[in-house]
Amino acid sequence: MTDTSNRKTRVALLFGGRSSEHAVSCVTAAGVMGAIDPEKYEVVPIGITRDGQWVLSQGDWHQWALNTGHQPRVEPSEATVRLAESDGAARLVVTEPNQVPRELGDVDVVFPLLHGAFGEDGTVQGLLELADVRYVGAGVLASAVGMDKHFMKVAFEAAGLAVGPYVTVTDKEWRRDPQAVRDAVGRLGYPVFVKPCRAGSSVGITRVDGPEGLDAAVAEARRHDLRLVIEAAIVGREIECGVLEGRGCDAPRTSLPGEIVVQGGTHTFYDFEAKYVENDAASLSCPADLPQEAIDRVRALAATAFDAVSAEGLSRVDFFYTPEGEFVINEINTMPGFTPISMYPAMWAATGIGYRELIDELIQLALARPTGLR
Repeated sequence: MTDTSNRKTRVALLFGGRSSEHAVSCVTAAGVMGAIDPEKYEVVPIGITRDGQWVLSQGDWHQWALNTGHQPRVEPSEATVRLAESDGAARLVVTEPNQVPRELGDVDVVFPLLHGAFGEDGTVQGLLELADVRYVGAGVLASAVGMDKHFMKVAFEAAGLAVGPYVTVTDKEWRRDPQAVRDAVGRLGYPVFVKPCRAGSSVGITRVDGPEGLDAAVAEARRHDLRLVIEAAIVGREIECGVLEGRGCDAPRTSLPGEIVVQGGTHTFYDFEAKYVENDAASLSCPADLPQEAIDRVRALAATAFDAVSAEGLSRVDFFYTPEGEFVINEINTMPGFTPISMYPAMWAATGIGYRELIDELIQLALARPTGLR
């Protein structure tokens, strides 16, 4: 581990990225930049453009705010930031045309605040593993499984968690025999939710109430991913639970569960606009109004889901609570929305860990974790 006894811990924040959740990642980074303890940490903000260029971010973090008329984005630059290993330490190097590369110094830990493909899916984690750099959050395998709604469900079923009915549709299957896909979806029964297999933040998701809407929903999801998961609608309340890795050999810690309530209007489910843009479209109730037995059970199930995919650092686990009192798991997010008002920090705040304290704990967990196989 890099010696940080005589200086602040240097944290590189990665945000933006190539996925459809670029703007959400920028907002998350703004939240962390505004809350991280400046007496303890030196922050190096590194934006990733939609084309994949790493750039050193300049200016006030307020520029990354998200509202109805503005979705922030990382702009390209002639100066590209690269992560290089030298003498056993990870260093940031800036390269510019016709200029000698200049070093920005050592990095103690990377906080990848990236959502979706090319960031939350194990790709960046693999890059950091190759460079022997410590980083916040799940590793390569857990990130990849947690991003892929099909393999996520396979892992959950193997761990004994209840998963709702679904079908997975590959690109070849849809192009070869779309009618066979329509027939398989019909056997699920409508309504269904058509989802990109590897996207988050409700991007590309459509609720379909009958066969006539299926093809358009498939086309929309395929704009984001050529592999799809189509799920039967589950009647139940949407319950979420935050998980935080235990220290050392301790078991995962779980937050009080929260409940998402969509206020209606133009929203039939918890879509992107309801999550991030319209302040009154949805609300979080935490702790959720559940019997104590159900609260204890969902917290235990969330920890099981965390371990099922070998997660590290943080995760948010989403369930449906049925009228029969059963919990059906929906998904795990290994890098959930992390703005100050996002569900994950809000649930931990209700449990007794504030936003700044949560950021600190995640960084400390990453610093304590060895590099390489573990």
